[in-house]
Amino acid sequence: MSEPGSLVLVATPIGNLGDLSPRAVEVLRTADVIAAEDTRRTRALLTHAGVSAGRRLRAVHGHNERARATAIVDEIRSGKRVAYVTDAGMPGISDPGERLVAACVSAGLPVEVVPGPSAALTALVLSGLPTERFAFEGFLPRKGRERTERLAIIAAEQRTTVLFESPQRLGATLADLAAACGDDRRIAVARELTKLHEEVWRGPISEAQRHFANAPRGEVAVVIEPAPAAAEIDDDELARQAAKLVEQGLPTRDAADELAARSGVSRRRAYDAVIAQRRAR
Repeated sequence: MSEPGSLVLVATPIGNLGDLSPRAVEVLRTADVIAAEDTRRTRALLTHAGVSAGRRLRAVHGHNERARATAIVDEIRSGKRVAYVTDAGMPGISDPGERLVAACVSAGLPVEVVPGPSAALTALVLSGLPTERFAFEGFLPRKGRERTERLAIIAAEQRTTVLFESPQRLGATLADLAAACGDDRRIAVARELTKLHEEVWRGPISEAQRHFANAPRGEVAVVIEPAPAAAEIDDDELARQAAKLVEQGLPTRDAADELAARSGVSRRRAYDAVIAQRRAR
């Protein structure tokens, strides 16, 4: 029986094609199989790198990753070296790849990484905000209770937070961040990273809303300042915050969760404050 091959996650440029590393080119040149999120984009990248794809390309994307993982595992088990690339950046970070890695680990097969560009880390270090401790949120849920809960977590987070957003939804997300974190919380909005028209905007959320009143072009990363250290909040201030959440029309449970996260008080105290404001209306 032949020795097993390996899965190699290959980071690819997030904008500037010059960021494709020599090691990444060599892995793509010698791999038995190249699995790609979008084979058309990968063919263009390979052409730029002077690598012939031949018949080695396989489409493995978010919709078929689970189903394709078994076939990829079988190819690796038979001795093939499979390189996996997504459209940009590191596979598995807000991109497909996680299930492939899990399947290979479960099967006891080798997994390697060719590190390289990452939009999340690039935005973080450009933000001017603390970088020693940070949390990566990826894309927020688009609506509903899960979005409300995630925003409340970000509002209370003691680490710098990085999230991704589409240009079309940036305005709505900035408005929700202002409501959850307050107008004065500092953020950085990075777009078109490593490209010709790269922009990194820095300032309070309220000014970001004005600056990005019209949807910008290009993919966006938002970096959010850590929450200030929680201080004991008095009953009057808690009532004021509860009233504001009630006025926004949030359900009692959601309002209590957000109030507790934002103010640092217990959920029971937050719930009682919200109920009191509902009764006073």
